[in-house]
Amino acid sequence: MEESGFAAELKNLPMADLMQVKIGAGLKPGQTSCHTGQIEGYVIEGHVPAREVKRLLAERPDAIGLTVPDMPYGSPGMGEAGPDADPYDVLLVRRDGTTEVYARYP
Repeated sequence: MEESGFAAELKNLPMADLMQVKIGAGLKPGQTSCHTGQIEGYVIEGHVPAREVKRLLAERPDAIGLTVPDMPYGSPGMGEAGPDADPYDVLLVRRDGTTEVYARYP
């Protein structure tokens, strides 16, 4: 994210505390991943491409944020994008907890 112009502050939390952050943000089981970030009132969960975060901030939908559940190979920080990359969706998490596909990769 820093390479894409975002300032980042890293906090290593015990797993129980991290789960409370995720739950407190409104994420449900199946919407979580390994990393949780917050920016301008939105939650960014997992390996979300920076361009989708920029799009989110430009569009400002009424939502909790974005998530890439699990850790798909080929997502940012999870190996090279290319023919061996796993397809994955970036999901927009609405305030009511429902999701919709925000972007598809590759």
